[in-house]
Amino acid sequence: MQLEIRPDPAEVGRARRWARSRLAGLGIAADEPLAETVILLISELVTNAVVHTGRPAVLRLSLPGTQTGAAPSATVRVEVADASSRAPVPRCARGDATGGRGLALVDCLADRWGWSPDGAGKSIWCELDRCSQPRQGAELAYGGGLSAYEGLAFEAV
Repeated sequence: MQLEIRPDPAEVGRARRWARSRLAGLGIAADEPLAETVILLISELVTNAVVHTGRPAVLRLSLPGTQTGAAPSATVRVEVADASSRAPVPRCARGDATGGRGLALVDCLADRWGWSPDGAGKSIWCELDRCSQPRQGAELAYGGGLSAYEGLAFEAV
């Protein structure tokens, strides 16, 4: 399933509402850790697309039990495709910075993430395994601990 995103910061909230309704349709309550993490990841990826490209984007969400003709997957996949061909670029975010930690947060919370060229633009994706243990890394993206990305944040443009 997918949602067209306009280049407007208000679209981030609309994307979260859309995803919550899709999760609820599968019986995943908004206060479940999986739902909270998926919504946070969507917020980060859609924000990056809207803020850094200023162009329309597409949010794709693949949920367990929604693949037709295939065995149900236990993996949730979030993907945001935008029209910018620029790769995510590491940048330093100071401890008191109010931004610049979006993809570091994705790295801490997702089981896997990456990006690839997509037509004239790119697609940034992340996956969560529904049966995996909750990750303890959110504090890393906010400056509380060590990470493989210590001292770096990522800007998706």
